[in-house]
Amino acid sequence: MTEAAEGFRQHRFRVPRGATTVLLVRHAESAPAIPGSPFALRDGHGDPALHPDGHVQADRLAKRLAVEQLDAIYVTSLIRTHQTAAPLAALLHLEPIEEADLREVFLGDWEGGLLRERAVAADPIFHEIFVQQRWDVIPNAEPHDDFDLRTQTGLRRIVASHPDGRVAVVTHGGVISQLLHHATGAARFAFSGADNGSISELCIDGDRQILRRFNDTSHLT
Repeated sequence: MTEAAEGFRQHRFRVPRGATTVLLVRHAESAPAIPGSPFALRDGHGDPALHPDGHVQADRLAKRLAVEQLDAIYVTSLIRTHQTAAPLAALLHLEPIEEADLREVFLGDWEGGLLRERAVAADPIFHEIFVQQRWDVIPNAEPHDDFDLRTQTGLRRIVASHPDGRVAVVTHGGVISQLLHHATGAARFAFSGADNGSISELCIDGDRQILRRFNDTSHLT
């Protein structure tokens, strides 16, 4: 029976020709912040390794994504993304590619783990971050517009390299939140709740960005 004869049926989503599917993975759980012992810094950013539980999350993530027929795996300049991607890279025999522009937002005076301490202490500035929905209320933090520009630049560079491709990008919670805000036009912090080891999916077709899923953690339960 032709489609015209039976009417216009609904169909599953098909990735447009030339588009790129980007699986945004938040890195697995990182080491705890210890008061008085700030994280080592890389290019000014706190650079903790994974917590032992984070390595378990990374292994589960690898098993989940091993069947995704990925063309590439991307990481940022920070070690927690490299360690998260390592089990998946080993399974797929892919060498992760570093995209430094998708590193976490720079937290200025609160780098090195101090953000976590200020959150627990209910610092008024921490509260103001979520009122204004921007990180640059922290003294000397990265300006919001600069953060948006560099994350879009990094994402576009990846997309341009993989037309008709499917890639995993292991990045950070603040970056995922910003990218999905940009893609959907939602409030800036509408997607700030991505869990460690979670998967979110964007289909990018030129200037059109389609959010297909957010915070998928079924592999971690």
